[in-house]
Amino acid sequence: MHIDILTLFPEMFDGVFTQSILKRAVQKGLFSYTLHNIRDYSTDKHKRVDDYPYGGESGMVMKIEPIAACIEHLLKQKTYDEIIFLTPEGKTLNQSIANELSMSKNLILLCGHYKGIDERIREIFITKEISIGDYVLSGGELPAAVLCDTLVRLIPGVLNDETSALSDSFQYGLLSAPVYTRPYDFRGHTVPDVLLSGNQKLIDEWKLQKAEERTQKNRPDILEGE
Repeated sequence: MHIDILTLFPEMFDGVFTQSILKRAVQKGLFSYTLHNIRDYSTDKHKRVDDYPYGGESGMVMKIEPIAACIEHLLKQKTYDEIIFLTPEGKTLNQSIANELSMSKNLILLCGHYKGIDERIREIFITKEISIGDYVLSGGELPAAVLCDTLVRLIPGVLNDETSALSDSFQYGLLSAPVYTRPYDFRGHTVPDVLLSGNQKLIDEWKLQKAEERTQKNRPDILEGE
């Protein structure tokens, strides 16, 4: 998978792609990325990429020309499965969306800033809009980082244990069951004996029960949506 990220602040991604799972994916050659500074595509002598909105609203709007120039430059080089705009107005990211997008070969992620982007960019180029929650951030860089992490860990070969992602929360419409490791006894708090029983059928039944209980307690909306 290759992801091209369009941003005004490429330095915000420095730590994201050089640590943990994403770093490992890059080293294995399973994932690659390119950061594109939208300012580099501005023809303004001061590299200005924003302007006042029509209609008299407060705030500034990202200009259409540099974004369009960057996207068109990329489209001349390869075909993209999706051109994604990270925005709180988009469809909320969930595991189903992540599973689908993880099978993509090439993606473009557009990180907005200021008041937003010129609407015509959405009309002409954007194929999918994604939100990571019903709240507003200063820009799309953090959501883009979240999306990248969510997708890359699903690529076969990225995780050392490829079955690990299959047991994550939301994969089967439930939160994950509790997990334990050594020591068996920590200040009187012990690991459930069923997990040490060696009886996989009983262990699976216990995990399903606990997953259902946790989902009912913490996210009943998931169950209601079934």
